[in-house]
Amino acid sequence: MAVVVGIGELLWDLLPGGKQLGGAPSNFAYISSVLGNRALVASRVGDDPLGVEAVKRLESLGLETGSVQIDKAHRTGTVDVTIDDSGHPDFRVAANVAWDFLEWNDGLRNLATEADIVCFGSLAQRQEPSRSTIHQFVRATRERCLRIFDVNLRQSYYDAIILKTGLALATVVKVNDEELPVLLATCGLPTSNDETSDAELLLEHFGMELVCVTRGQKGSLLLGKEKRSEHPGFRVHVADTVGAGDAFTATFAHFYHAGQSLDIINEAANRMASWVASQKGATPAATSEQIAELLGVQQASANG
Repeated sequence: MAVVVGIGELLWDLLPGGKQLGGAPSNFAYISSVLGNRALVASRVGDDPLGVEAVKRLESLGLETGSVQIDKAHRTGTVDVTIDDSGHPDFRVAANVAWDFLEWNDGLRNLATEADIVCFGSLAQRQEPSRSTIHQFVRATRERCLRIFDVNLRQSYYDAIILKTGLALATVVKVNDEELPVLLATCGLPTSNDETSDAELLLEHFGMELVCVTRGQKGSLLLGKEKRSEHPGFRVHVADTVGAGDAFTATFAHFYHAGQSLDIINEAANRMASWVASQKGATPAATSEQIAELLGVQQASANG
């Protein structure tokens, strides 16, 4: 059982049909837990009703909450989410909220030394002290820890320093096909009309192990220094795509940490992401039997 940490924003997605607990770190941790890992969220909520409800919701999802800090001065984060006709979300993220003030402390330091996998993004690095806390956490992990930078560009909450630092800290970077040219351009690197060439440039320039480019229902590209894998994706009836990318990342991390081939990893991650996109919300209920059926031989292989 791997120790998996999602660090960064914890918030409520205010969807047309009601609110859902969200933020990439919690979505990532939930799917990691569903896959049989010990999963934790490292974040911060306000000392308010939404904060209390967020902690209770994490507990109901089977996630550990000891690394969720309580902020008495700032409110729990929220995001206004609108969904277009094809199920794709648009996010408007509230500013100056509790997770922006995530503090580095002994608890996070100890957790970092235990982590086998950590996933972090750009949004929670939009201001201090959260930015420095995330950097300190990632740097405090063991050498063999899988460090995933899931870029997740939101509004204007990123710049060259945030992106370059995240890429330099990462073992793996995960970015979607629309974000890839923006990522390169923001980092001052040339872009082309060729996705593979852009991914190769990113891999070479920053020296990480692997670049993962997701394409929604059109699948994904996994590009390493010596191996690569492409997957065409799965067509499903989309309920909404909130959390689908996080499900991909969590499943990728689970199988990559288990040492599986890129083709097996790609198949499993696309299956999980497609299933989440076919459900309402980012944390749909699932039994171990349902996940085993969904992933089939891939899950059996990962579990040895």
